[in-house]
Amino acid sequence: MNRFLAVGLLTGITALGAQVSVPPVVFNKDVLPVLQRGCQVCHRPGGAGPMSFLTYESTRPWAKAIKEKVVRREMPPWFADPRYGEFRNATKLTDADIKTLAAWADGGAQEGDAKDKPAQVEWVDGWRIQPDVIVSMPEPYRIPAKGAGEIKAFLIPSPFKQDTWVSSIEIRPGNPSVVHHVIVQVPEEKIPEGFAWGGFGRGPGTFKRDGKKTSGGSYPGRESRLNDGENEFGTFATMEAVYVPGSTPMDFRFHKSAKLIPGGRQIRIEVHYTPNGKATTDQTMIGFTLATAPAKRRFITMAPTTLVDKRHFRLPAGASNWESTGEITFTQNVELVWFMPHMHLRGKDMTFQLVYPNGRTDTVLRAKFNFLWQLGYEVEEPIRIPKGTKMIVTAHHDNSANNPFNPDSTQDVRWGDLTSQEMVLPWFGVVVDHDADPDNIAFYRPTGPSSENSGSSRPPSTTERLQLPTPPFSPNLRR
Repeated sequence: MNRFLAVGLLTGITALGAQVSVPPVVFNKDVLPVLQRGCQVCHRPGGAGPMSFLTYESTRPWAKAIKEKVVRREMPPWFADPRYGEFRNATKLTDADIKTLAAWADGGAQEGDAKDKPAQVEWVDGWRIQPDVIVSMPEPYRIPAKGAGEIKAFLIPSPFKQDTWVSSIEIRPGNPSVVHHVIVQVPEEKIPEGFAWGGFGRGPGTFKRDGKKTSGGSYPGRESRLNDGENEFGTFATMEAVYVPGSTPMDFRFHKSAKLIPGGRQIRIEVHYTPNGKATTDQTMIGFTLATAPAKRRFITMAPTTLVDKRHFRLPAGASNWESTGEITFTQNVELVWFMPHMHLRGKDMTFQLVYPNGRTDTVLRAKFNFLWQLGYEVEEPIRIPKGTKMIVTAHHDNSANNPFNPDSTQDVRWGDLTSQEMVLPWFGVVVDHDADPDNIAFYRPTGPSSENSGSSRPPSTTERLQLPTPPFSPNLRR
């Protein structure tokens, strides 16, 4: 009797379970909140994304493509290894978000009930800061409908006649749909005559001086001196702000700091344009908010110009995991707050590892590199760096045919500013006391030839780090 009762109960429970259906994943209730959190910052009218994800009608045709991109973790763009570091500007989706978007595409991409739709996000189309000072390219620059992307350098007079503390900087592209990234710098030296709007004169993107051509992406006077054999090893480049699609204004108040903009110099705006199928124009602007009082803490963005000895840098044809390593030593106490790896089309990944004076090591960032998305990484909490700490930077390049961005895997590649050449430029941001000597934050010496690493890319161990010769070069910070 008990056996028949058990069988009957089991049959009833099974039948009941068969009647319970899992509700489908729908746009209004399930998908739209995910898009609002992680996608609409770019995918909206006038944004950097090529299509809008504000409504069901505009999103539905892209359901399968969305699934493919998020499952591969290609979108939203975020390349930091989750095992190392926490970052306040992370744009990654959670595993649950990805499952939701995939299930929606697989289930027919249904709309759902309109009453379940969340309130629309009110995206700001104008300034997100309230700038006290605004500078702009003096005239619109024309971008063709088709063609390869191009990097243009524009010079404008500075509105700052004396050194000025600013609390935030916002770069506002005039046409985000064609602006890949923007870098704002204040060159230390005057750009020589021959500079042409949109590039250095006598040819697109080049400057010719004393018979030597240099890329429009460098300071031509400095590069010409290097070609003449002058030694600038040990120097650092600096920049004031950077923009990539989806980024927020650089607000230095978050770290209770400010940036000191040198007065009386030109402002250099480097813009990477990518045609979008329609002939258009761009007139990028930069806004500054002024600090209400002289800062007690200074934010400095810097990168070693020759961490890898450019004279001996050679990326062999076909090399798939070419490793370059360099070491930077901090000569004063700092707070490390920001990173931005920079390479070119063959860049693969970059790792930042700290070795403290007591021997403790800490990998603070390991990120894949994608030339199409050159991201900055803002740490969640400042990393306090005592004097004497070493920062080891390890980069890998892929010059093989397996790299889809590689224009020619049969050629060796040398160091250079052109996109077809390569470099290792580890940008990082530090906060120091306002009266700290910016020329003595850190030092380094360039490493020798790089090598092929057939194993997986990984942070270097303590015993593998490069031992630098002494005494060090005196650093020279280029502002």
